[in-house]
Amino acid sequence: MQRAVRKYLEALEASDVDKAAALFSPNGWVQSPFLGRIPVRNYIAKVAAASSASQLTVHDVLVSAEGHMRAVAYYLYDWRLKDGSRVAFECADVFNFDPETGRIASVVLVYDTHLVRDVVENRYP
Repeated sequence: MQRAVRKYLEALEASDVDKAAALFSPNGWVQSPFLGRIPVRNYIAKVAAASSASQLTVHDVLVSAEGHMRAVAYYLYDWRLKDGSRVAFECADVFNFDPETGRIASVVLVYDTHLVRDVVENRYP
């Protein structure tokens, strides 16, 4: 699970839709505070379209101690948007895995939107 989470974060940082989608089950999705629940391909494509660059600094990837097929990635997202604005914020994304395939089924993005709202809101194409 940790390897899949790190590969996903690398794909997000690189805006690589195909690499990210390959880690997910066929109906995989992302729950974003700004975009709502959206298929992973659409999510990565929207972020890529709004971005000029991103740097993710992974602090930790934690696997469930309760025996669930779940991991949490704690990282700093340093995001530069196409309009030149920049915002950096801490995330603790929750990754749920499909127990049958071992692939990512969903990701719930968790971060304080107050810190990024003025910079990011309404800037997705």
